Amino acid sequence: MNVRESGEMYLEAILVLSQQKGVVRSIDVSEYLHYSKPSVSRAVGILKRGGLLEMDADGTLTLSAQGREIAEKIYERHQVLTKILLKLGVDEKTASEDACKMEHAISDASFQAIKRHLGIL
Repeated sequence: MNVRESGEMYLEAILVLSQQKGVVRSIDVSEYLHYSKPSVSRAVGILKRGGLLEMDADGTLTLSAQGREIAEKIYERHQVLTKILLKLGVDEKTASEDACKMEHAISDASFQAIKRHLGIL
């Protein structure tokens, strides 16, 4: 499934929050991303319809298998790209912000080549 950058951001946020807190609700995503509650609600609906996210009766958000796969891919890119930028001397805040932009644009082939070059594969 082709997911837009904003969808990837939401999926990554839900993955990170689930690792930190266990239970994730829309309000947690709103606070984490600094997005409005209506924006998060709309995105959650789109991701649910796309089969990437599930919400139970009490509002707990859970990634589907496909949603988790996308989230883990984006999160790995974020971590690796941040580490590279830090090693190049970029400050932590800038490295994380730039990695966030890069993680959505870099192709699978280029990211795999970076991992091979770094000996991560």
